[in-house]
Amino acid sequence: MPPGNNPITDPASTDIRCNIGGTTGIAGKCGLNAGDEVTIEMHQQIGDRSCSNEGIGGAHWGPVMVYLSKVDDASTSDGSGGWFKIYENSWAKYPTGDGSADWWGTKDMNYCCGKLSFDIPKNIPSGDYLLRAEALALHAAQSPPPNGAQFYMSCYQLTITGGSGSLPPTVHFPGAYSASDPGIFINIYQSLSTYIAPGPTVIPGGATKSPNVLNFSGNCAATSTVVGGSNPTTAVTTTTRITSSTSPTTTARTSSTTTTSAAPTTRTTTTSAGTGGCSSPLYGQCGGIGYTGCTNCASGSTCSVLNDYYSQCLSA
Repeated sequence: MPPGNNPITDPASTDIRCNIGGTTGIAGKCGLNAGDEVTIEMHQQIGDRSCSNEGIGGAHWGPVMVYLSKVDDASTSDGSGGWFKIYENSWAKYPTGDGSADWWGTKDMNYCCGKLSFDIPKNIPSGDYLLRAEALALHAAQSPPPNGAQFYMSCYQLTITGGSGSLPPTVHFPGAYSASDPGIFINIYQSLSTYIAPGPTVIPGGATKSPNVLNFSGNCAATSTVVGGSNPTTAVTTTTRITSSTSPTTTARTSSTTTTSAAPTTRTTTTSAGTGGCSSPLYGQCGGIGYTGCTNCASGSTCSVLNDYYSQCLSA
């Protein structure tokens, strides 16, 4: 388990593979069939699987992506092998407003109670794999590291049966991302005409989804488009839920808790909770251009200015 819910901010670090401490495997693997639907859950705090809190709170908008890495033994692999992308839910233009008002993969995940669902491709070989699920938060991405884009990922140990075909081309972490990539170093508070998520394209047989959820509407079963195919698909045979938790039976190497920030360049003290009015929780948004929510922070935290558009409640 990582020491906290801090993001990874340096894409050149080995922590970009499976989070802090994620290069060491644990006992246990999750058995799946090729073609099964898998649901990953990501939540701000360890042990919180409720729908009352956003999976990634505080307007941490960005893409969500899933990778697989074929390994000899998922319980001992350190993640240094090759990875290929099997799923991506990235960005879609909203008719009005700047990029922060657009549809994003993390918005879909938030409004689906922190859940991210996708299919294991049928056209990959059977065997052991590491699965890497990632959310990329772009709320401060117009700044270079360590105060820019924030990466949140967890890895899971799988044994996949019933597969066929050969392995696709792969990338390595670190190496697949650069801090200067246009999908990483970007100002989402301007109007966007396009957005391309970092890393390789989704493999044939994997799936892409256009984000389309802007509230808790329950519209979480929207179809994904199979890469290399012409028709959207929702057909599945089995659904397996993989969650990150403190349970000893989990196959997750790292917690997928989220939403903290690197140390800001400016800090402003706010009123603590209990002095009247509403307050934002730790790691919640507390200010920024166009923001109309709570500007007080919960007791023990202060409102820290990350940029003109985003201020966040951080530990005092």
